Amino acid sequence: MEKISYQDVNQHVIERCRNGENRAQYELYKLYSKAMFNVCMRITNDYAEAEDVLQEAFISAFKNMHSYKGEASFGSWLKRIVVNASINAIRKRREEVVALDEREAGEIPDQVDEDDMEWQVEKVRAAIQKLPEGYRIVLTLYLLEGYDHAEIGEILKISESTSKSQYSRARKKLIDIMREPQLVA
Repeated sequence: MEKISYQDVNQHVIERCRNGENRAQYELYKLYSKAMFNVCMRITNDYAEAEDVLQEAFISAFKNMHSYKGEASFGSWLKRIVVNASINAIRKRREEVVALDEREAGEIPDQVDEDDMEWQVEKVRAAIQKLPEGYRIVLTLYLLEGYDHAEIGEILKISESTSKSQYSRARKKLIDIMREPQLVA
C-alpha cells in the first residue's frame, strides 16, 4: 500500500477548497487558524482585532484559492495574506505614520540567566507589546515572522532603509522598555 504524505493530503484539501467545498475550507481553517491567529496578534496587538483580521484573511484566501500556484507552501502563501490583512487593519486604525526616533540603537545584552528564562520571555513579550505600533510591526515581521527588510518595505510600502532604521530603533526602544522598573516582577 502506498504511503500518502501530509503534502498530498494538504493538496487534496486545497483542490476541494478550489471547488468551493465548505468542509475542505473548514479543514484548512482548523489546520492553520491557531498559527495565523498568533501572527495577527503579534502584529495588531489587539485580541478582538486579531480575530477579525484572521476571519477576513481566511475569507480572502478562500476567495483567491485560484491564485495559489503551489510555488511556496500553502502556509507561506496564507501567512502572506494574514500579514497583509493585519497591516491593512492597522493602516485603517491610524491616520499618521509613527515618527522616527533619531537616537542610535543600543546593543542587546549577551548574557541570559537560564534559571528564569520563562520570566525573561514574558518580559520581552510584554515589552514588545509596549512598543509604538510602527516599531512593533517592523520588529515582529523581521524577528518573529522571518521577513527580510526588502520584503518588509514592500509589505509596509516603505523603503528598505526605513525598515532597517525602524528595526534598529525598535531594538533600542525595546531595551529601554525592558529596563523600566514596572516590568520587573
